[in-house]
Amino acid sequence: MSENLKILVGKIVAPQGLRGEVRVQTFTSDPSDLKNLKIENMNLQFIRSAGTDVAICKIYGINDRNDAEKLRGTELFIDRQSLPELPQGEYYQTDLIGMTVMVSGKEIGKVSSIQNFGAGDILELESGEMISFIGADVNLKKGIISI
Repeated sequence: MSENLKILVGKIVAPQGLRGEVRVQTFTSDPSDLKNLKIENMNLQFIRSAGTDVAICKIYGINDRNDAEKLRGTELFIDRQSLPELPQGEYYQTDLIGMTVMVSGKEIGKVSSIQNFGAGDILELESGEMISFIGADVNLKKGIISI
């Protein structure tokens, strides 16, 4: 399991309206997941979803568009320990980063990031190569993903 202490869950991408609300690009399963997360160094309140990966949020102390504009680009983090345990066969992407990928018993590289362009998760390796995560077998204890 990854030893990361902070997990990036979203990024403020723009102000929304005139009263200081912001648009947040979320990196969660659903934008409404933000309402159950304690964002580090920020009192953020989820207002509503605005698409499959955007949330409209209010931040305590931000009351107009100009103040909201100053937050553009701000990354939103939570503590790793605050994430709930997942059912068997589900993984947090952060836990897969750095794992060794094996294809037919041969090591092909380490995971540098995970992409999803609509047809399922794709592992991006440090070499830049991309490989489908569909059907992968993950061994978190050994740090190995077998395809």
